[in-house]
Amino acid sequence: MSDQMKNALLEYTTRLGDDAVVLGHRISEWVSYGPFLEEDIAYGNVALDYIGRARMFYAYAAELADDGRDEDDFAYMRNDREYHNLLLLELPKGDFAYSQVRQLFADAYYTLMLPHLLHSKDERLSAIAAKAIKETKYHLRRSRDWVLRLGEGTDESHRRAQKALDQLWGYTHEMFDMDDTEQLLADAGIGVDVSKLRDEWLAMVTEIVTNATLTVPEDSWAVRGGRIGYHTENLGHMLTEMQIVHRSHPGCKW
Repeated sequence: MSDQMKNALLEYTTRLGDDAVVLGHRISEWVSYGPFLEEDIAYGNVALDYIGRARMFYAYAAELADDGRDEDDFAYMRNDREYHNLLLLELPKGDFAYSQVRQLFADAYYTLMLPHLLHSKDERLSAIAAKAIKETKYHLRRSRDWVLRLGEGTDESHRRAQKALDQLWGYTHEMFDMDDTEQLLADAGIGVDVSKLRDEWLAMVTEIVTNATLTVPEDSWAVRGGRIGYHTENLGHMLTEMQIVHRSHPGCKW
């Protein structure tokens, strides 16, 4: 493997890990705040699915970097500018409707993306995708059902769900952007050309949103920058909380 390809694979793998750990942490913020016990447990399980996925991506990234770092260093010893996650995933958890709409967007995306990653020529990425696909089927069913319940529920739940759609829609475009790194890997059969998934994702989300008696927002604005380290202020606050124990006791063994 050429140095260019190896560096691209390191960046790609790190991005996928960043997406997973950031969303996993945001989901975990609902633990002990769920509307009822079963849902509280579900939030914990989904958060662990994403954090477990992040560990696999970071462990692979550490091997590719081969510079003495391990998966914990990738998660806890980088600042917000060094994180390259999607902006959608770092936004605060908001209210229940806000989190469920964001989760629907992410789950629909992974439902389409992971089967392509499963066929990657890179065996490690393929293996991670194989495990994640099983989890994502449950994730999508859960977020879809909640959006339907919120949209068709009370006037208040409908209003909050529609507000969340309007507030989050502009962040979804970044999910389907391709830069030189991702294009290089997609052309080599290693990464996924996510730009080709937009129409299918839109159809899937539109069907769910419409069935929930909600309205799909217009594409009037879009926010980007996460993939190159330009983030909202929210990521810095989140990482400060997430990393404090590890940074306070570097090298500590538990």
